[in-house]
Amino acid sequence: MSTLKNECTLPGSSGEHQMQKTSGTQAKAKDFYMKQMLRYLPPSMQGFITKQEMAFISTSDAKGECDSSFRSGEAGFMIVLDKTHLIYAEHKGNGVMASMGNIWENPHIGLLFLDFLEDKVGLHVNGKASVIPNDLLAKHLDKSALKILEPIQKNLGNKHVSWVLIEVEEAYIHCSKNIPLFHKNLDSIDLTKSRPIDYFKLQADKGLANSLAEDK
Repeated sequence: MSTLKNECTLPGSSGEHQMQKTSGTQAKAKDFYMKQMLRYLPPSMQGFITKQEMAFISTSDAKGECDSSFRSGEAGFMIVLDKTHLIYAEHKGNGVMASMGNIWENPHIGLLFLDFLEDKVGLHVNGKASVIPNDLLAKHLDKSALKILEPIQKNLGNKHVSWVLIEVEEAYIHCSKNIPLFHKNLDSIDLTKSRPIDYFKLQADKGLANSLAEDK
């Protein structure tokens, strides 16, 4: 979904509306828009986000080529600054920087929070994102936001490279019907055992390097 700026117009893309018309779900969709979609995060949604330990994020580059990714951390890793702003620390990971690279070209971002452990419910948050280097936070955030981040910055130390600031444009529920209920694995041995880096055994095929060689 993508929010339209005209307050008199329903949220969503023209394609979304066309599919509703084709499928005969216009009335149902309008009811959902009116009752379940917001342009900000009320206290109930803010509290939900604060409890989550994971999020799925989607971004795309300037050409619309999409990428989905996963972020996780201790509860509260996705920080609520106020009802229209979220922020999280972006780590180096595998060094590719796909999500931040996409945001640099195209600010649109979609986040999906799924509670697999308690309430079996999800929350969509869509908006615009920007990448902020740690040393430039003071130029982009007000004093109240900086105060929220201060203890978190101390705990992170030098483990992250930048922050991703999200301006919320849409927030709405994800139906719980098909969300499975999981139980957290508290087995310390299982949690700390190493996983194979080359899980999909690409080293034998030399991965992309081999594909590029074949294309020549």
